Amino acid sequence: MTLLSIRDLTVHHGQLRAVDGLSLDLAEGEVLAIIGANGAGKSTLLRALAGLNPPTSGSVHLKGRDITRFPAYMRVSEGIALVPEGRRLFSSLTVEENLLTGAYRRRPGPWSLARVYELFPWMADRRRQRAAQLSGGEQQSVAIGRALLSNPDLLLIDELSLGLAPVIVGRIYQVLPDIVATGATALIVEQDVSQALRVADRVHCLLEGRSVLHGRPQDLTAEQVEQAYFGIGAETAGKGRD
Repeated sequence: MTLLSIRDLTVHHGQLRAVDGLSLDLAEGEVLAIIGANGAGKSTLLRALAGLNPPTSGSVHLKGRDITRFPAYMRVSEGIALVPEGRRLFSSLTVEENLLTGAYRRRPGPWSLARVYELFPWMADRRRQRAAQLSGGEQQSVAIGRALLSNPDLLLIDELSLGLAPVIVGRIYQVLPDIVATGATALIVEQDVSQALRVADRVHCLLEGRSVLHGRPQDLTAEQVEQAYFGIGAETAGKGRD
């Protein structure tokens, strides 16, 4: 069943057309990775889906409902949660206080503080530690836990691996199957292409706000991905099979 449907979505970032007529569908329980070079429009797309960047044109439907003009707080209530680029934790608050901010508009569902502590066992013992004292990987885990406490249907994760050591990224990705198993669907913006291809059911590569390559990772060659990523022969870039 289709959870998210985007049609001809155009979003401006200032005077820049950051997302240009993009269309894609995301099925329930799927992991979709958005890849592309810096400036391709990946983060703007996620911010638009979260209600932070209003679209210029096009539509966004969640579970068949048109949410194109919904503000951010309404989208949380509808089942969308964003893990923003750079984590954006409250540095003066504790781990647990940061987590609880995600429960402000909590929907019915499986995620609670106890469940988040099961997913990330280190958090329970350090729940009273201030977020400013955490490592980058620990902060990313708290940001994910905060988003999960709203019990989202759609989890948006922007630049999951940014600034983190590969071993830390691997540990965070290890919990992704547990998150999806609870009924969540994930849309991930990822700068690490190899990591994205390993974890995603499908991949879209953006170039100047347009999807120039998409498909299942096993159907895409390394050459196709490289050419789409860097815009080599973009006008003839092939499409993988969905």
